[in-house]
Amino acid sequence: MHVVGLLVAAIRIYELVILVRVIFSWLPPEHRENEVYRFLCAITEPFLRPFSRAVPPVGGLDFSPFVAVLLLELARFAITRMA
Repeated sequence: MHVVGLLVAAIRIYELVILVRVIFSWLPPEHRENEVYRFLCAITEPFLRPFSRAVPPVGGLDFSPFVAVLLLELARFAITRMA
């Protein structure tokens, strides 16, 4: 597999990790007190933090993961177009 394919795969995996974190966030707090959720937060928080600061919650919903995934999709599209 070439570098572009690896980069595209990494982006898609990271998008999936963000999605799983979002799904975990919908669970009651006691279900989020485990190592899996802490691991997901540890690997996604550095990327999501700037979006959380820039995108205010709307009606109590945090749309920053959506914006982050949209940016990742745009990056993936640009990478595949350049290759």
